Amino acid sequence: MQIQEITENKKQYLDLLLVGDEQESMIDKYLDTGTMFVLFDENPRAVCVVVQKYPTVLEIKNLAVLPDYQNRGYGSYMLNHVFKMYKDRMNTILVGTGENEKTISFYIKNGFVYSHKIENYFVENYDKPIFENGRQLKDLIYLKLSFQQF
Repeated sequence: MQIQEITENKKQYLDLLLVGDEQESMIDKYLDTGTMFVLFDENPRAVCVVVQKYPTVLEIKNLAVLPDYQNRGYGSYMLNHVFKMYKDRMNTILVGTGENEKTISFYIKNGFVYSHKIENYFVENYDKPIFENGRQLKDLIYLKLSFQQF
């Protein structure tokens, strides 16, 4: 496995980015300003885009693993890479996600704790309803991790 920072032609990984964020116009809001990493295991398997939200706060805007490769450790491997890259420069890392128990438990397993939520985020900011596991996403759940844990 190898992780590379992607600085040009980020949209070539749009199919992977859309796994983590279903609306291209929302991806466009952070893709140019974010730092993008792609995990390769022969071919691209996972992507992560992070942005500096505040001087010492980093936010994961997109973390996605191709569906056929989920539950194989690629997401955790990517998170560990991000942790190592930023632990000396940042205090906190945030991630916002839908009310999907599987996704939330993945982040909790990787050291994140609940921070706050933004009610009706997905309803108000996406063109069409988003469903995961048969349930419509409404609220954006924020989780946080302190880099002091490392």
